Amino acid sequence: MKKAILLLLFSCVFVSMSLAEPPSDVILGDWISQQKDGKITVYKQGDKYYGKISWSKTPGKKDVKNPNEALRSRDLLGAVILKEFTFTGSAWEKGTIYDPHSGKTYDCILKVKDNNKTLDIRGFVGVTMFGRTSTWTRPQ
Repeated sequence: MKKAILLLLFSCVFVSMSLAEPPSDVILGDWISQQKDGKITVYKQGDKYYGKISWSKTPGKKDVKNPNEALRSRDLLGAVILKEFTFTGSAWEKGTIYDPHSGKTYDCILKVKDNNKTLDIRGFVGVTMFGRTSTWTRPQ
C-alpha cells in the first residue's frame, strides 16, 4: 500500500512538473515600455530570446536615429530591439537592446520581478555598473 501511494505521489509530481512552464519561458509575451509608448513582444528562437516592437503610440514612426543609414527609413513597428538573450537560471543575459530613441545598442540583462508582472531591463556599456535600468510591465 505504501509503495502504491508513493508511486501515485511521484507520478503526480512528475506530471505537474512536465506541464509547468519552464522558468526560462516566463519572459515570453507582451511588455509595455516604461514610457508607455510601445509594446514589445518577447519570443524565443531556438534557445535564444528576442523582442520586437509590436505596438507603437506613434504608428508609422521611422528609425531615423539608426546609425545604419540604410535602416533609417524602416518602420519601428516590427523592429527587433532585444537580441540573442540566454537564460542563466535567474536572468536573461548576454544579449543586446537597441534604443530607438537614441539609435544606440547596449549590452543588456533582463530580470523578471513581482511574480512575472514587471521586467527590469539593465542596459549598459561594458560593466553593468555603468548603465541604466528601465522597468516594463505586463499589459492589463
